[in-house]
Amino acid sequence: MKVLAFNGSPRKDGNTARLIQQVFGALQQEGIATEMVQVGGLLLHGCKACYQCRKLQNGRCSQDDDPVNGWIEQMRQADGLILASPTYFADLTPELKALIDRAGFVGRAGDNFFRRKVGAAVVAVRRAGGIHVFDSINHFFLINEMLVPGASYWNIGYGRERGEVEKDEEAMRTMTTLGANMAWLLKRTR
Repeated sequence: MKVLAFNGSPRKDGNTARLIQQVFGALQQEGIATEMVQVGGLLLHGCKACYQCRKLQNGRCSQDDDPVNGWIEQMRQADGLILASPTYFADLTPELKALIDRAGFVGRAGDNFFRRKVGAAVVAVRRAGGIHVFDSINHFFLINEMLVPGASYWNIGYGRERGEVEKDEEAMRTMTTLGANMAWLLKRTR
């Protein structure tokens, strides 16, 4: 089994990545393979609503000049997904939103390959607005008929400077619980 995480933060080793790594620790303890993909900071195109994915039903977005099609194929192969973002003006990063929109259209255009995969949102925030980001990511999971594990609190960690989120003890415990619950659910559904 494998869980693939998409880091929507342009800070490759920032707070969002540290939260993902905390979830990964619990997953790895349960023997589940993990991989992080850096999405934030790259030039990605948003969905153009061209509907070619629906017309062709080939599992690909018509835009082929950025890494999104490769990521969509990786998502298809993964058993679980983590979509993670820092909070930018009470919303997710535009790179993660582009991935969500394009992968969502492609996934639903054909065989709805996201159905019954396990998905978890992870959010880093300085102070406020994180719940909206958490909800936005979860909307992607739910509309795609994915299974969403809970944790001991919302999957949000507080911190501004790089590494500061590690001082949020409750967030780190929550990420560990999320990883354990994700592993439990994966083992029962795969």
